Amino acid sequence: MTELDHARKGIISKNMQEVAQAEGVTPEFIRNGIADGNIIICHNIKRTAGRPLAVGKGLRTKVNANIGTSADDLDISKELEKARVAVKYGADAIMDLSTGGPVDEIRRAIIAETNACIGSVPLYQAALDAVRTKKKAIVDMTVDDIFAGIIKHADDGVDFITVHCGVTRSTVERMRNEGRVMDVVSRGGAFTVEWMAYNNKENPLYEHFDRLLEIVREYDMTLSLGDGFRPGCLADATDRAQIHELIILGELTQRAQAAGVQVMIEGPGHVPLNQIEANITLQKRLCHGAPFYVLGPLVTDIAPGYDHITCAIGGAIAAAAGADFLCYVTPSEHLKLPSVQDVRDGVIASRIAAHAADISKGVKGAIEKDIQMARCRKKLDWEGQFNMALDPDRARQLRAESGVAEHGACTMCGEFCAYKVMDDAMERQAANN
Repeated sequence: MTELDHARKGIISKNMQEVAQAEGVTPEFIRNGIADGNIIICHNIKRTAGRPLAVGKGLRTKVNANIGTSADDLDISKELEKARVAVKYGADAIMDLSTGGPVDEIRRAIIAETNACIGSVPLYQAALDAVRTKKKAIVDMTVDDIFAGIIKHADDGVDFITVHCGVTRSTVERMRNEGRVMDVVSRGGAFTVEWMAYNNKENPLYEHFDRLLEIVREYDMTLSLGDGFRPGCLADATDRAQIHELIILGELTQRAQAAGVQVMIEGPGHVPLNQIEANITLQKRLCHGAPFYVLGPLVTDIAPGYDHITCAIGGAIAAAAGADFLCYVTPSEHLKLPSVQDVRDGVIASRIAAHAADISKGVKGAIEKDIQMARCRKKLDWEGQFNMALDPDRARQLRAESGVAEHGACTMCGEFCAYKVMDDAMERQAANN
């Protein structure tokens, strides 16, 4: 039985107990959420060394880091270092999006490198196998080629897979009729549109959705229903193509859950600030409360080099409105493959957004961390502050650069430190009383 089967039968599994302890909630809370479809546990049954990850309503907002090679950068060791850094600085999951080099070796190495949750996009695998092994063009992939890629990732132990099942011929037509500035910016979505146009056929992952469910159920993977029509710029946000795809994903969510398969929904993208909350509300309504996994969203298109900041702004608003899982964006977004430092910066930025949202949502234990930090600051307890920091290494580095005594005030105020002034004032007041 799958986790969803167990939950609906009233059975609390080992994974439910483990994630409940990690989240500080009861196992019954987790079980109820899974049964209702608003909580998922990402964990492939073949991933014996992996740690189950719970995502959804009432839980801490999670953060994903995308890594992976490209045809222009094939260094496996660099990607493994990115995986280590991402986990060190708090990423809950890693998606391997490799499209260059020995992708099977890379994926398996990343899975072996960490016990963090692992996601992937098997369509990339199918496309590469078709081109390299079978000497085909991407548009010549067969339905069996596509499903072979999915099975390969499932066998390797991938915990959740992104599949662009909502990219259909009718959705493409709506995009064309409305007109977009950037058309399709999702790589998997673009592959699918190209395949459909060349073959004059429907999307195989939509047409053969039941076949997909059979595979996913066997491994108890989570389906991450991808947003092939996510807006790639603010001008395309919340248009007919995006919403039509979301309606289809809502329908597929019900079919998947009926088959005992856990589902989360992927979302935009580039979205103006004033449309973010509406996007979350639409997703939750149309997809029956399934967990929502958002890329950003980025709130402006004109900040290349700083898109981890535009992502954090949008991510905080999205998560506060109900998004459950944030996919980070690095400073290199739209420019190049991220460096190890970019990965660190992207993870920290999204963790800031996630934590800020958790305070807003009243997630258990969130505000307590800030209260503890405030107490450490009042006492000028620098080690305590470092221990509470999202990035202790960065905080220690900046403190060391000031050159002041270990337990002294910071160089912003020095001898006029408000904490010290208030301590003296309160001591005098106490003495006078």
